[in-house]
Amino acid sequence: MKRMLVGATMVLAALTAASGAEAKGCIKGAIVGGIAGHYAGHHGLLGAAAGCAIGRHRANSQARQMDQEAVQQGARPVSAR
Repeated sequence: MKRMLVGATMVLAALTAASGAEAKGCIKGAIVGGIAGHYAGHHGLLGAAAGCAIGRHRANSQARQMDQEAVQQGARPVSAR
């Protein structure tokens, strides 16, 4: 129980230290990854870290795709706003 409390505290500290733009996709991925890691062999923290990385990657990919579609339509990219 103490390990889980320490791990949850570390995750919360890391999430509050991250800025909003960098955390896009990370929180959702960390939750899903943490749950999956916990059930896959009590590796919740490892799963949360991997889920965060994957979530950020997917969010960045989606933002890049939206920027490319906006440029093709002649509008200003989302990242330039």
